[in-house]
Amino acid sequence: MQIIHVDMDMFFAAVEIRYNPALAGKPLIIGALPHERGVVSTCSYEARAFGVRSAMSIKEAYRRCPQGIYMHPNGHKYVEASRQIHAIWDCYTDLAEYISLDEGFLDVTGSVGLFGSAQDMGREIKRRVKEETGLTCSVGVGYSMMSAKLASEEKKPDGFFEILTPQALRELIIDRGVRIIYGVGPQTAAELGRINIRTVRDIYDHREAVIGFLGNMGRHIVDLADGIDNRRIATPAKSQSLGKEITFQQDITDREYLCDVLRLIARELSFQTRLDGIYARTVTLKVTFRDMKKITRSKSGDATNKADAIYTTAAALLTAVERRPIRLVGISLSGFTDGVEKQLSLFDDPKEAEKTGILDATTIKLQQKYGLEIVKSGSEMLSEKRLHNEEPPE
Repeated sequence: MQIIHVDMDMFFAAVEIRYNPALAGKPLIIGALPHERGVVSTCSYEARAFGVRSAMSIKEAYRRCPQGIYMHPNGHKYVEASRQIHAIWDCYTDLAEYISLDEGFLDVTGSVGLFGSAQDMGREIKRRVKEETGLTCSVGVGYSMMSAKLASEEKKPDGFFEILTPQALRELIIDRGVRIIYGVGPQTAAELGRINIRTVRDIYDHREAVIGFLGNMGRHIVDLADGIDNRRIATPAKSQSLGKEITFQQDITDREYLCDVLRLIARELSFQTRLDGIYARTVTLKVTFRDMKKITRSKSGDATNKADAIYTTAAALLTAVERRPIRLVGISLSGFTDGVEKQLSLFDDPKEAEKTGILDATTIKLQQKYGLEIVKSGSEMLSEKRLHNEEPPE
């Protein structure tokens, strides 16, 4: 196997700095505020210099770094940034296992003929992530999941490292603590400490003792220490639905404004389905009124992933909804298929369909490379202009 592990550097903090460059070079701590109960989600390297770490209580973080800048996490920003980086990673393989918004394993064994070596792909991913998102990542290349993970941690931040053989892995970790082994946490390390097994070298010297003490788990630890890791990338099952919704700061009654919002939601869902190569048969409109009453309205038809078709269906469903103040509106897609099932009629032009397919493929490549905003229809541009230049109507 040829595995790449990608881990974004101080992801939440880096995204906040991207939005506000004035935060660069300062001890930034994302999580709870000092007067609240909670923990640190992540922090900048400047904060880590004071001993602040992820999962530390916010009280302890403030004790160590009272001069830090404390912020609540902004999930929407991080999800959008995650979609950007995942879109880049997905260009190189469809065998991906995402551990979190900012970390994932890529099995590129079958991609070597297309993109060159795993090392070439790893460096290209680093370059594209930096150029296209302004964020940095650490990349590890290995022959297994554990070796790739260890490699990505070796040169953080903004690093690149490779562990290409079991021998190279053993030489790297032999004098490190047992927690370097995948799956060995504080409790297991403490158990091993009871029989004086504290380093990987101790595991090599006392293999039978480890297996006798921990049974099958001990055997697994010995195998991993030897560089034997046969785990495979676990690709998630396809989602049954895909959706997005917007909650307004003030209730909305203006239907033109609501349609503008639906048009932009449809564009984002179209991008995601085209990126995944899937088509949806069912479009569902979701509405929450001022009194918190929730309704959904759905319509099924020919499978599509086109923004205008998704929008047209959602807008038509909105016309049948009673006219009263709305606090949330959204669209979800379901009934996915891997291909368009509509049959051509005598009046459909196959050459025109081919041109449309080429245009769609070009559009998705541009949006993957430069972001969703690079290609917009006239209607989408008009909707954006109205939404950005006007206060939401009451």
